[in-house]
Amino acid sequence: MATSPVIPTPRLRLEPFAQRHLTARYVAWLNHPETTRFSEQRHRTHTLESCRAYWQSFENSPHYFWALVAMDDAFGHIGNMNAYLDPANGVADIGILVGEASARGHGLATEAWLGVCDWLLRGAGVRKVTAGTLVTNAPMLAIMRRAGMAEDGVRRRQYVYSGEEVDMEHGALFREEWLKRFPAGPFSQAERA
Repeated sequence: MATSPVIPTPRLRLEPFAQRHLTARYVAWLNHPETTRFSEQRHRTHTLESCRAYWQSFENSPHYFWALVAMDDAFGHIGNMNAYLDPANGVADIGILVGEASARGHGLATEAWLGVCDWLLRGAGVRKVTAGTLVTNAPMLAIMRRAGMAEDGVRRRQYVYSGEEVDMEHGALFREEWLKRFPAGPFSQAERA
C-alpha cells in the first residue's frame, strides 16, 4: 500500500487502515443489505479473512485504504475510503463506505470525501479524481455534486439493481479547478464563511 498520511478534517481522522480496524463490526457492515445496497459488495458474503485479504491487497501497490474515524467517541470507526491510483496518468478513482448507520446523515461522508480529494489533488500530485455510482444512489450522487464533480460519462444499463437495469454515473475533479475553488483547502475559514 502506498504510504498515506493521516488526513484530518474538522470532525474526522482518516487514517491508514490497520489491524485494529479489522473487526467483526466492520465485517457486519459489509454483510448488511441496507449498507451495501448500492455496492457490488451486495453480491458477496464477507468474513474476517476476506476483509483481511482485501486490506492486504493494497500492500505493494500505489493504492490507498483509509479508516474513517470520528473524533466524537460516540461514533468511532464509521467506515472506509479507498483510492485506486493510475500513477502513469495521474488519476485516482475513489470510493467510500459509511458502515456505521448512526453516523449517516451528519455530513461525515462529504467531509471525508472532501478531505481525500484535497489530499490527492493538492498533496499527492494527482491531476484528476474520479468516482462512479448507480444513478439510484442519491446520497452518493449528492456527495459527488457537493464536491463539485463534473459529469464524466454515464454507462447505460450497467448494473441490475432491484431487478431493474440502471445506469452508472461517473464524475471527475481536476486539480486546477479544485485549487481555484479551494485555494486554502475545503476546510479553511474562508470556505466556511
